[in-house]
Amino acid sequence: MTTSHLDATRDSYDTVAEDYAVRVGQLFDQEPISRAMLAAFAEQVSGPVVDVGCGPGHVTAHLASLGLDVAGVDLSPKMVEIARRQYPDLRFSVGSMTALDFPDGELGGLVAWWSIFHLPPEVLPSVFAEFRRTLAPGGRLLIGFHVGDERLSPETAYGHPVTYDAYLLEPGRIAELLGQAGFEVTARLAMEGRKRPQSCLSARAV
Repeated sequence: MTTSHLDATRDSYDTVAEDYAVRVGQLFDQEPISRAMLAAFAEQVSGPVVDVGCGPGHVTAHLASLGLDVAGVDLSPKMVEIARRQYPDLRFSVGSMTALDFPDGELGGLVAWWSIFHLPPEVLPSVFAEFRRTLAPGGRLLIGFHVGDERLSPETAYGHPVTYDAYLLEPGRIAELLGQAGFEVTARLAMEGRKRPQSCLSARAV
C-alpha cells in the first residue's frame, strides 16, 4: 500500500469518525451472527489478541467482555481518540496493519473485522504475512469482509467527503492467500449484508 493510500484512508476516517462511531455501534448491536463468530473465536484463543482496524473500539470492547486480553489498533488517530474515550479501561494505539508493532509470535489471536476493506488486493499477501508473523503457532485469525470483485471510489461516506478507495473481495481468493501466508482456514461463513454479501473466514496459524 502506498503512503498516499494510507494517508487517504487515515484522513477520511478522521473526518467521519464521530458519525461512524454512532452508526457502526448501532449496527453491531443488530448483528447476532457476527457476535456469534466473535464468540467462537474467543473460545479458541489462548493468549493476547489484537483487533486491527478497530475503529471506535466496539469490537475490541466486545472481545474484552468475552474474557480476552485484547488491544485495539487503528490507522486513524481520531478513531483511537474516540475508542479511548468510550472504553477508558482498554488499550488502543495508532498503527497500521501493514506494519504491526508486535514482536514475532507474540499474539494468540488477531481480528480484522471489516478492516481489510481499504487494502488494494496486491498488498494483501504482505499484510497476511504480517498477521502470520505476529501470531504464535496455533494462533487464531478471524477476518470479515465484503464480497465481490470490484474497486469502489466513493465521494462521500457517513455524511462527509472521503478520498479512500474500497475493495470487494472473493472468499476463495482470500482463503488462497491465507494459505500462502501460513494459515489453515478452519471455517467459512457467508452472510447477507445490508448492501452486498459478506463473508467471515476463521483460520489457524500453522
